[in-house]
Amino acid sequence: MTALYVLDVPENTGIAKLASRDTTVTVGRIGPYFAITSDATIVIDREASGCRHAVWYSAVAGVGDGEIVQHDKIALRIEPR
Repeated sequence: MTALYVLDVPENTGIAKLASRDTTVTVGRIGPYFAITSDATIVIDREASGCRHAVWYSAVAGVGDGEIVQHDKIALRIEPR
């Protein structure tokens, strides 16, 4: 299962809220982090998340069992390994 870890701070809550709308994604918590997990590709649209650019580029705390294949001003895409 692929996981995206994002620190649970007010600036990042839009990412977790947007991810939770995807039926293939589960959003949980591990310590102070949102754990966004899926067996499929995880895609987060920057504009839809409401993140400003500076927040967007610093939001990723870690990735488990996956690879970031896109992280630009449009989207964050993590493919399973």
